[in-house]
Amino acid sequence: MFEQATTFGGISVDDLDAARRFYGETLGLRIHEGTGGVNVELPGDDHLWVYPKADHRPATFTVLNFSVPDIDAAVDALAAAGVTMTVYDGFHQDERGIARGRAAGYGPDIAWFTDPAGNILAVLQEGD
Repeated sequence: MFEQATTFGGISVDDLDAARRFYGETLGLRIHEGTGGVNVELPGDDHLWVYPKADHRPATFTVLNFSVPDIDAAVDALAAAGVTMTVYDGFHQDERGIARGRAAGYGPDIAWFTDPAGNILAVLQEGD
């Protein structure tokens, strides 16, 4: 049924202008205006549809992951851009907000952050 289809994700925000600035300026991703929202170009020839919703409520889970070759460099770049990593109880994150799952043998190294609307995003490093 979907062999010829393409896919994309979508998230709502409570302030589309703030989302444009965050995804375009802070994260450095290309933004394309659309009717009723914006398309954010993602690595790997993917995109994310971001649209305003008056009663927006952010999800309580990660909505977008960026798989990176070097999580430390990614967290440094995010911090330099003014992004604060989110620290969660019970995830054994280091002082930079990185959960070192690879060393502990239970998953990738991962660090979470949010967009201005509270949507949870993450950078993660898998493998060696």
